Amino acid sequence: MGSTDASNGRGAIGGDYTAPAVQVTFDGLLFDMDGTIIDSTAAVEKHWAAIGDDIGVSPEVILQTSHGRRSIDILKILAPEKATWEYVQHMEGRLPKLYGDDAVEIPGARSLLLDLISKSAPWAIVTSGTIPLVTGWLGVLDLPHPEHLITAESVENGKPDPACYNLGRTRLSLTSPDKQVLVFEDSPAGIRSGKAAGCKVIGLVTSHTVEQVLSAEPDWVVIDLSSVKLVDVSTAVGENGKQVVTGITLEIKDAFVVRK
Repeated sequence: MGSTDASNGRGAIGGDYTAPAVQVTFDGLLFDMDGTIIDSTAAVEKHWAAIGDDIGVSPEVILQTSHGRRSIDILKILAPEKATWEYVQHMEGRLPKLYGDDAVEIPGARSLLLDLISKSAPWAIVTSGTIPLVTGWLGVLDLPHPEHLITAESVENGKPDPACYNLGRTRLSLTSPDKQVLVFEDSPAGIRSGKAAGCKVIGLVTSHTVEQVLSAEPDWVVIDLSSVKLVDVSTAVGENGKQVVTGITLEIKDAFVVRK
């Protein structure tokens, strides 16, 4: 997939996306939203510019620390008087309505999600966004809605705290340490959250440099979800006589390889 250096915006660390394809089996999958399923960077920048004007804080200051973190946690630091769920849900609910044309799908996301749904594989979205934001973006981009959705409102502490991904494991009934769960993330905070929840993590280089992604120590690093393909979903007859998923086999190709 080519090398990466400072000139292409993906980072200056020596390496390339040439790892051979591997097949790995998991019990369930957990997806971050922004930077993993969709790219709403342009919309978010416009959004925070407007919010910055409202709270009297430069949008550049907000954007330095906002990606992968909940808006309510950012506001607790920069504008505590605005750090209420009513305010956050209102402002985030407006984002897809005002800037819907500025968001796009991450390559490979739609096909992977549709393949998982067609095979009844267990998956969930685990995001720092609120319910109005997530459902708004899924609607605008006509993307699949998950059966299980963990949002900013679902937990007391946001990423990098592992609470959200622990809750994701719970929703999929995969809390046992011997259950293999894969997290898809783009932000260092999210990657650390997934790792702390005992999950394997694929880091996407969509919103951060490859150095920043690698610093959070994901298990694989890829450019986007076009490097991930569903190979097979195995099933067995459960105690209730119904078919249950016993494994989700993925192919991961063109992962980043560090060259020293």
